[in-house]
Amino acid sequence: MAAFDLIVIGGGPGGYVAAIRAAQLGLKVACAEKSSTLGGTCLNVGCIPSKALLHASALFAEAREGSLEKFGIRFREVTLDLAAMMAEKAKAVAELTRGIEFLFRKNGVVWLKGTAAFVDPHAIKVAGERHEARHLLIATGSEPAFPPGLAPDGEVVVTSTEALAFDRVPRRLLVVGGGYIGLELGSVWRRLGAEVVVVEVMPTILPAMDPDVVSECTRLFRRQGLKLHTSTKVAAIERVGEGARVALEPEGGGPAEVVDADRVLLAVGRRPYTQGLALERAGLAVDERGRLPVDGQFRTAVPHIRAIGDVTAGPMLAHRAMDEGHAAAEWIAGRTGHVDRAVIPAVVYTHPEIAAVGLSEPDARAAGHDVRVGRFPFAANSRAKANRDTDGFVKIVADAATDRVLGVHIVGAVAGTLIAEAAQAMALGASSEDIALTCHAHPTHAEALKEAAIAVRGPALHA
Repeated sequence: MAAFDLIVIGGGPGGYVAAIRAAQLGLKVACAEKSSTLGGTCLNVGCIPSKALLHASALFAEAREGSLEKFGIRFREVTLDLAAMMAEKAKAVAELTRGIEFLFRKNGVVWLKGTAAFVDPHAIKVAGERHEARHLLIATGSEPAFPPGLAPDGEVVVTSTEALAFDRVPRRLLVVGGGYIGLELGSVWRRLGAEVVVVEVMPTILPAMDPDVVSECTRLFRRQGLKLHTSTKVAAIERVGEGARVALEPEGGGPAEVVDADRVLLAVGRRPYTQGLALERAGLAVDERGRLPVDGQFRTAVPHIRAIGDVTAGPMLAHRAMDEGHAAAEWIAGRTGHVDRAVIPAVVYTHPEIAAVGLSEPDARAAGHDVRVGRFPFAANSRAKANRDTDGFVKIVADAATDRVLGVHIVGAVAGTLIAEAAQAMALGASSEDIALTCHAHPTHAEALKEAAIAVRGPALHA
């Protein structure tokens, strides 16, 4: 008889949520995690520490650059204590990892400490001990990917993990990759005083985002001092003393440019992490991109083994993994799990924030929709005006025939919070008229969403 009803492999956002929910539903659950703390990449060296540094660096920049003077707040001298900033970041991480440990104890989840590897389809080995279960769930997440021929050394050429823990502000930071990781960490170190150069091989930064969002953010980031090189590839990185010399080449051909940097951050994306799992012993194999194929109930080719999050196809986002972990636990417990894969929001936590859910305007048209678009600028929003922070806009893409909302795209100070309303509206099949006729509190940033919805069918009230 199996010792557990469920063993979850991986204690990141998807894994720990699945373990806790399954235990709440009455299952006997264990979770295997190789790291010394729970929470995975997101909590330990990803989402949480990066947001702590983004918040702290924004406060420092506001104080140092005089942007608070218009409110009558003046500082005689502003200095940076980087060690204290890093300590506060570490404190936030520790509080949250301890919180997950508490929830494991509260719900009776057994933490198997160590690296897991399959022995057979019903058993794994962790720290030399065999553990069996009726069901297994793979939630091992992802790891940084690197451009061909380029690899980190952990000192000068680094990944996001090291870039979250620099002991000094680099004079010049070269970021390889213009996606959310590169732009967020580039913003942190730019605010703290570094010269930041971002290199992106695609024609634009944030290539998956709506073109209007990309255009606005490119302008704003350049205004903030980020040097953006698009359609550019890194040909070589050479260690020179305590820094690096980087050769940049136009993607379409042309003369190379050489740039010196104190640190080089490789932030071109992530890849599924299944290393050491011995999947073949369980009868499993990954696809050409290293992912585990699953069905609508997250079942792999071996039905009692499920997989969620970054090791499967879909956006590599912590909240997606968490929702899938919750749903998978429901299925395993004999209930019905649900994740609406068409309504998974994405947020870039720069300033202003960038958030999107659903289809971009080009993608909606490519999918065969005749669309109507409503747009409203924060420059005309009363709360943004009062806060003196008016960059950005809300854009709603709706089907012209049915008025159903197909996508929402926001650039603005609290875009990451506002996108939740848009996601909920889309999940419920709302039309733009539904949003337009819903009373929004005044004065709030959320009124911009209402105004953009009004603008889908006619002129907005305040623009």
